[in-house]
Amino acid sequence: MRNHFEKPLTGTIALVTGATRGLGKGIAIGLAEAGATVYLTGRTVAATTESVGSLEETAEAVTEAGGVALSVPVDHSDDDQVRALFERIKTEQSGRLDLLVNNAYAGVSALKAAYGKPFWESGPDFWDACNNVGLRSHYVASVYAARLMVPQRRGLICTLSSWGGLSYIFGVPYGVGKAACDRMAADMAVELKKYQVTALSVWPGIVGTELMTQFAAEMGLGANSGGGAQSDSNSNYNWETPLLTGRVIAALAADPEVMRRTGQVQIVAELAREYGVVDADGHRPASLRSLRFVLPSAVPGLQPHADWVPDVELPWPFLLLGPLGSPKV
Repeated sequence: MRNHFEKPLTGTIALVTGATRGLGKGIAIGLAEAGATVYLTGRTVAATTESVGSLEETAEAVTEAGGVALSVPVDHSDDDQVRALFERIKTEQSGRLDLLVNNAYAGVSALKAAYGKPFWESGPDFWDACNNVGLRSHYVASVYAARLMVPQRRGLICTLSSWGGLSYIFGVPYGVGKAACDRMAADMAVELKKYQVTALSVWPGIVGTELMTQFAAEMGLGANSGGGAQSDSNSNYNWETPLLTGRVIAALAADPEVMRRTGQVQIVAELAREYGVVDADGHRPASLRSLRFVLPSAVPGLQPHADWVPDVELPWPFLLLGPLGSPKV
C-alpha cells in the first residue's frame, strides 16, 4: 500500500474541464495517481454507442487510480452552468480550490470539416467552434477559479494550449485561439502573482487522443491507430498519451516552487524529463523542439534510431525560422 508521501496531492482539490475523454481524462487520471480529489466536467454523462468516453468512465478510472472523483455535467458554452459549478465547489469544499485545468474544447469536429480549406471558404462560425468552448470558456472558468484562489493566496491555473500557438497547424481560428491562450495565461499571471496564484500555459506534444487519432487517420496524417506514446510506425515514434500530461500537471501541482514558472509556456515533454515523469508505457518522448525530434523528422531514415540523437532543446529563434515556421508576436 502506498503511503502519504507517495501521493503528494492527497487533500488537493482539483477541477479538470472537458474530462470525458482524451487529454481531460488522462489529466484526471494523472492527478488521481497523486491522490487528488478531482471534479470532472463534460456533457456526456454515460457512455452510449454514439459517444466516445463519458464522465462515468472517467470517474471510474480516477477511482481506480487512487483519487476521488466528483462528476458534474457541464456545458462550458453556458456561463450559468459554469457559475453553478464553482458555487458547488465553494460550498462543498469550504471555498477551497487548489488547481484548475482548462481543457474543455469543442472544435475538433469543426477542424475536421474545415481541414485543407483556406479560412475564407469556411463560415464565421468556424471561429466560434474553435474558440467559444476553448479560449472563451477557459477565461470564464479562470475568473471563477481566481475568486476562490485569491483569498486563499494559493492556487494553480493550467490552460491547455498547443504548438499551434507558435506555428500554423489546423487553420487560422485554431492558431489564433492557442496563441491567445498563451497570452491569457501570461497576463493572468501578472495580476495573480502578488496573491501567490500561478497561471501557466501547457503544451503537450503529439497526443494520441481518441478524436485526434481518428482525425489524423481520416486526413491521412499518419496517425497511430492505437493512440499510444510509441508505435512501430516511424511517423508515430514520438506520440504521447494523455496520461503523460496528467502526470506532468500533477508534478507541477506538487512543486512548492511552481510560482517561478508563472506566466510561462510549459512543454510537457521537457517537464517530464525535469520531474522524472514517464508515459504510460515507461517511455519519455522528446520535446518537439528537441534535436532528438527535429533531426529524425527532417531525415526520416533516422527515426528508428532517434534514441541515439541527443535530447537537447534547440533555441526558440531556430524554431521560429525553421521546422515550426512562423513567429509568434
